[in-house]
Amino acid sequence: MNLQNTKYELQNIISGTSSSSHDALIQAIANYLSNGKRTSPMAKEKHQNKAKETSKLIQFATLNNLLFETIDTQKFISSGAEQKVFIKDEFHVIKLNDAIYYASWQDYFYSLLLNNYFFADTAYQLLGFYLEENNCYAVVEQAFVRADSLTDLTQVKTFLNNNGFINTRNNDYYNAELGIILEDLHDENVLTKNNILYFIDTVFYINPSEFWKEIN
Repeated sequence: MNLQNTKYELQNIISGTSSSSHDALIQAIANYLSNGKRTSPMAKEKHQNKAKETSKLIQFATLNNLLFETIDTQKFISSGAEQKVFIKDEFHVIKLNDAIYYASWQDYFYSLLLNNYFFADTAYQLLGFYLEENNCYAVVEQAFVRADSLTDLTQVKTFLNNNGFINTRNNDYYNAELGIILEDLHDENVLTKNNILYFIDTVFYINPSEFWKEIN
């Protein structure tokens, strides 16, 4: 891996100047929220602005016909602190996420973009938004992975270490050269099928001071 090229490519993806079919809408909304500014490093500031972001999201979704009127609750299969999961068909699931793990909605969309770059086999496609009981949820589609064995977390650690992500504590990792944090990789968020690891629920964060720094 050419580290300089990788970082440059990631910066272009986050900036919205490089896209794929999965990423175009995600990038458009992230840029809409940022007003062309780079991500702020101040989590406190982000939390204070999250309600404003939500209002902007709803406005964007309304103008672009991206609001779901209903969700088929009969296809519900599981839920966690951050999301609800529904079966779409044999090959896909639909996830509703309210970005509770993120200081800002922009951080959530950046996490989706980073997941799509590093783990293309479980890429997220943003479909729209859903409003329920004063909560706003992003509606994303993802490949359905049916695990056939338990995940060995030592294999997860080895795989990530080989790709520059060093274990910092528990199931959290950091790539210092890229300035990217990857958290919460327990055995329910990384599944194993045919001896292949599938990262189905990733939580990425950017360390802005490192991520935007040029590599000499």
